[in-house]
Amino acid sequence: MKLLAIDTSTEACSAALWLEGEVHQHYQIAPREHGQLILPMIESLLADAGLTLAQMDTLAFGRGPGGFTGVRIANGVIQGLAFGADLPVVPVSSLAALAQGAHTDMNATHILAAIDARMGEVYWGVYHSPENGLVVQIEQEIVCLPQQVPLPNAGLNHHWVGAGSGWLTYAQPLQARLGNKVSSWDGHRYPQARHIAQLGADAFQRGLAVSAEHALPVYLRDEVAWKKSS
Repeated sequence: MKLLAIDTSTEACSAALWLEGEVHQHYQIAPREHGQLILPMIESLLADAGLTLAQMDTLAFGRGPGGFTGVRIANGVIQGLAFGADLPVVPVSSLAALAQGAHTDMNATHILAAIDARMGEVYWGVYHSPENGLVVQIEQEIVCLPQQVPLPNAGLNHHWVGAGSGWLTYAQPLQARLGNKVSSWDGHRYPQARHIAQLGADAFQRGLAVSAEHALPVYLRDEVAWKKSS
């Protein structure tokens, strides 16, 4: 399988190629530069692999939640590429990709993924990783105050690991809410295209790809046009 994946949902911008299970990625933390970076990243990956977009089996993208502008960039780019090359698309949760990274890089099996949603809130997702090494969502993804994140219904007798910018911004209220049930957290972790690709490849094999017009973003909140006050 050949799959191209992108993610621009947070401060990080990345593109990745999944080639029969081998992943190549370009990744850069560059807030407000995603629009300038993402297409050159894609072009470079394809050129280095000696492939064209038309040779891909499918595309995948971080559908959100995350920053409104970043999510829109990824959605617009992937739809344009999919329409142009007549390819199916796999939308992948940015929170799931964040959790997948925590599992892959930190060996975490129970992950509390949190992306800073601004306005005093977090995008929140609860995941675990079964034996196949791919994370599975076990609670509905929501946006809420860090003081109100729901305790996992799966129980807090596991060693939970926190991942994502929400943990950096709201460490104190999250730790107060969850007590000593969280063994560690990494607030400098962002969703990456290589994990979008990993989850997207599995979803594609399970028949979950959609047409370009149905590859839609997920915001979780109505106030998507929020503007940071000076």
